[in-house]
Amino acid sequence: MRLTPIALSVALAAATMASAGHGQRPDDQIDPKSQSLLQQGQAQTASGQYSQAIDTLETALVVDPRNRAAYVALARVAQAQKLPGKATRLYGEALKLEPNDVGALAGQGEALVQRGAVERAKRNLERIKTLCKDPCPQATTLAGVIAKGPPPEVLTARAPTVAPGPDNVRDALERNERAPATPKDEK
Repeated sequence: MRLTPIALSVALAAATMASAGHGQRPDDQIDPKSQSLLQQGQAQTASGQYSQAIDTLETALVVDPRNRAAYVALARVAQAQKLPGKATRLYGEALKLEPNDVGALAGQGEALVQRGAVERAKRNLERIKTLCKDPCPQATTLAGVIAKGPPPEVLTARAPTVAPGPDNVRDALERNERAPATPKDEK
């Protein structure tokens, strides 16, 4: 009688874990219609038809939300449109489905550099290096992007501005007092 609640809890936990794993499908079981839409969206991206590619790739995800490659393709479209924040989020969605996707990690690292988050990109590079036993092209590409650094517009947007401190204000007031009076001031 004392063990009944414990036994029920264990049985419920086991049933929950079994059903969670049963609902997930591996990449080789992605809906063929979703795969076809993915290929169509990639072709549209290659030809620069970004808005059509977005629509097609989003449809591929509606057909099968487990299509990790569709998330990666959408992220590449976002990067091409210079939307690194959106790209980072979409790569994150792909990584939720498969945390060890080296291509998604590299793409996310590139988007992070595009945003100016170089340290986070370096963490992605280290993770890629641990996943790849031999040197892999994704690690080499991401290392090159990190070495190149963020785009100039990100660097100028992050340039610190100096707020006037007490010394600067005092100096400005003194200069103003020493300035000769203009005819407008003599009235």
